[in-house]
Amino acid sequence: MEQIIRIAVQKSGRLSDDSLSLIKECGIKFYNGTGKLKSTSTNFPIEFLFLRDDDIPGYVADGVADLGIVGENELVEKDKEVLTLKKLGFSKCRLSLAIPKGQAYPGVSYFEGKNIATSYPKILSDYLKKVNVSASIHEISGSVEIAPSIGLAEGICDIVSSGSTLMMNGLKEVEEIFKSEAVLIANTKLEAWKQEIIDKLLFRINAVQKGKSNKYVLLNAPNESLEKIVSLIPGMRSPTILPLAQAGWSSVHSVLQEDQFWENIEELRAAGAEGILVVPIEKMII
Repeated sequence: MEQIIRIAVQKSGRLSDDSLSLIKECGIKFYNGTGKLKSTSTNFPIEFLFLRDDDIPGYVADGVADLGIVGENELVEKDKEVLTLKKLGFSKCRLSLAIPKGQAYPGVSYFEGKNIATSYPKILSDYLKKVNVSASIHEISGSVEIAPSIGLAEGICDIVSSGSTLMMNGLKEVEEIFKSEAVLIANTKLEAWKQEIIDKLLFRINAVQKGKSNKYVLLNAPNESLEKIVSLIPGMRSPTILPLAQAGWSSVHSVLQEDQFWENIEELRAAGAEGILVVPIEKMII
């Protein structure tokens, strides 16, 4: 019997799209047609289970799946015994408290003695204890934003991305209580052969993520400015410097984090750098 691992992924939505995009960028091929609940890769020993996001922590904790990609909000809310292997940097959002737009907000004490509707009672309860506020929590599974307008609660606690849904329902965000992004989780009792496969998967994920956060930079520079320019774009080990056909000039090639480049761009130009090209990196192995 072929040895494969199982990974649980959300069956639809933004987290699903981002998760499957990452896996495909890792060179792993599979078919995930509409309505398909299972799929096996054709070139990597992994099987995919397409599930509801709030079921993923439980499936991984119980060993039905060896790995899972899930939002930190669901991971913390379900409070299952799993290992968090890696933050993945996508599907970022926040869990916030919100109240009707017309209400004055003096601070978190506003919620003292009030009713709050949420799909995340554990995270909300932990937060209220931390800020020493006593409120009644009403757990509802969907359409949390409607709760204040129908008299169920004076405020809500829900996931916020852009805030547009709150605005459309006459609400305003007043307190951010939890930040979330996608994480890769694992069962706590993995056999050695499964760990070997997971290590190979992590190697690929790391290569893709490093590629996304770094850029390949090429520029032309006068030779008298090379020392200064090299100090601004040091690269992984050191830049590559090649002479140009034009005397007194060189081409400098380097790899660096994109935010470092933007911090140094004016200094590079002031030092005489010209013809600066910034090229995406598909994968990066160190």
